[in-house]
Amino acid sequence: MEGILPLFKPAGMTSHDCVFKLRKLLRTKKVGHTGTLDPDVTGVLPICVGKATKIAEYITDSGKAYEGEVTLGFTTTTEDASGEKVEEKPVDRSITRHEVEKVLQSLIGEIDQTPPMYSAVKVNGKKLYEYARQGIEVERPTRKVTISSIELLDSRTFFEGELVSFKFRVSCSKGTYIRTLAVTIGEKLGYPAHMSSLVRIQSASFSLDDCFTFEQLEELALDEKLETALYPLEAGISYLPKYRINDKVAEKVKNGAQLPIPEELEGVEGPIVAETEDGKALAIYRVHPSKAGMMKPDKVLRNEQ
Repeated sequence: MEGILPLFKPAGMTSHDCVFKLRKLLRTKKVGHTGTLDPDVTGVLPICVGKATKIAEYITDSGKAYEGEVTLGFTTTTEDASGEKVEEKPVDRSITRHEVEKVLQSLIGEIDQTPPMYSAVKVNGKKLYEYARQGIEVERPTRKVTISSIELLDSRTFFEGELVSFKFRVSCSKGTYIRTLAVTIGEKLGYPAHMSSLVRIQSASFSLDDCFTFEQLEELALDEKLETALYPLEAGISYLPKYRINDKVAEKVKNGAQLPIPEELEGVEGPIVAETEDGKALAIYRVHPSKAGMMKPDKVLRNEQ
């Protein structure tokens, strides 16, 4: 069994829990997820099966999109609804739609983020949440992430009440913490805040419409039709630039050959998919670090002769 299964991750399960359950359902050990989603978060979690596990990192590295909800009025230890209250300040004024939209627009582009203490980021070989559970505060590395777009999903002109919640949609780079984004939105509006709900609506080329729930997968398993839930490996890297090659070059690619950068892809720094004339992905290439005008294989995906 080989391919990508776009799973709708339910609340209450870790990404690893999902992989564990799918290994039993699919009856194969070669199953991997493509980027951790917190237990409370639902939505798109592409699962790689069989040879498709070779491209898991490229799906993980792709852009993501989320629909989240910010609640102003208090912040929590985890920056989401599952944590304990830390700072509380009731909303004591009317916040205008213009204010909220101005704050959201100010976050578009490259921004600095400090990961929350309750996260899987490693410091000195240990995950931050492990320190947090022991009550140890450590210095966290600030990193740059990119917000491609962000919009308010609320029609109100004014936001009022001791607690104010509103939803937003965001497209962002990998490694973006939406929890931290929610806190930042609150800070810019002058109030402590947390992320009160979150759904991932897109990962790489997969959206909510593509996803299967565990209930649907269990039904397919009963009818021995689980393979119908799998997308081809190529679907997971469809967002990457392509270099179409003929059969002669394909044989070299299967053996890990370096190739000249095609004219139409000059200037492309990221991964490039070398594919056959019928659209089968054979390898993923990157610009050669020391040979000008050349690219070298990052990963050979298929080497059958």
